[in-house]
Amino acid sequence: MTQRLPVQEFLQIVAASNFKQRTRMAMLYYHAELRSFAVVGTPNKNEHDLGFFVKYGDGGLDVSPIVHLFKSQVYQLAKYLDIPEEIQQRVPTSDTYSAGSTQEEFFFRLPFRILDTIWRGMELGYSPDEIASALNLTPEQVNRVMDDIQRKQRTTEYLRKAVLDLPYPPHD
Repeated sequence: MTQRLPVQEFLQIVAASNFKQRTRMAMLYYHAELRSFAVVGTPNKNEHDLGFFVKYGDGGLDVSPIVHLFKSQVYQLAKYLDIPEEIQQRVPTSDTYSAGSTQEEFFFRLPFRILDTIWRGMELGYSPDEIASALNLTPEQVNRVMDDIQRKQRTTEYLRKAVLDLPYPPHD
């Protein structure tokens, strides 16, 4: 039997895991500043554009060289660069929860090769019918994925925005 987690317990888990991400980033910046280094981020397009990152946590960085690459392209690049197989085969995880759950299961909800193909098809203007045919899916399945992509982009837009520069104190 499954049961929905009470809101306060859910918020506690989110706050604790985000704190862990922000603490990690503070430690990275500490060591980077000691050595006059920059902090290089690893978010890819899936994580950045769909909001699977913590603002001022793993989303806080100086440069982000792979933010334009789909997750499946990151895997292709690793293969091309002959990254050790052990690293290529490692299941991506944010390492913030003790429960075993992959990024695909927890947030993205389907294999990256399918998600990325549908998303890229969307970007190139292919119809859901064309994408569905190429992936042996139904147009309804493709539409659900397209809707999910657009919803995640819309609801996490605030994460990608710069800090607001508001006058203080506010004027009437």
